[in-house]
Amino acid sequence: MKSFANVSSEEELSALMKTLKKFYAQRLEKELDRLWADGTLDQKKLDELQSEHLRTPYRG
Repeated sequence: MKSFANVSSEEELSALMKTLKKFYAQRLEKELDRLWADGTLDQKKLDELQSEHLRTPYRG
């Protein structure tokens, strides 16, 4: 987070954000690969999740 304190332009901020997005995308990909390899995640589960309604209901 200290990196953000040293950002002096929009271009630097954009480059830093791109780096962070790439980092987290790689971590996510690795975790998804692990879940697929150990059988926790498979095509059947993906199909179930595709039709799942995951929004939190609004409370009035």
